[in-house]
Amino acid sequence: MAARSPRRYPRTLRVNEVVREVLAEELGQLSDPRLELVTITGVEVSPDLRHAQVFYAKLGTHDPETGDALRAAAPHLRATLGRQVRLKYLPRLAFHEDPAIEAGQRVEEILRDLHARTGAGRRASKRNGNGNGR
Repeated sequence: MAARSPRRYPRTLRVNEVVREVLAEELGQLSDPRLELVTITGVEVSPDLRHAQVFYAKLGTHDPETGDALRAAAPHLRATLGRQVRLKYLPRLAFHEDPAIEAGQRVEEILRDLHARTGAGRRASKRNGNGNGR
């Protein structure tokens, strides 16, 4: 009897990706203007498949109406998910703005600020005759 090889990805990770793909595709088909430029960035389905945390980002500024629009579209998105993905349970969808996007923007802002300060300090050093910039 041959030993079974371990699966490369745990089931929940595969389910997360399939759910994300289906929701992202259907989101592009919706006509709600509040959902323009919205991207599904990730999904975390609970191990029992009954709940899914759906993370999204909207290009541009934070807009609280985006969350409202997604919650309003949740029954339609869940029905679409049920038609396209065969799961033991159809997860309830909870939408959350992706905190990683805002954190990434904050890191970029800090790096730009540091770069600007470092560049200004080097220019001042060169004007004062200290050519090494330190």
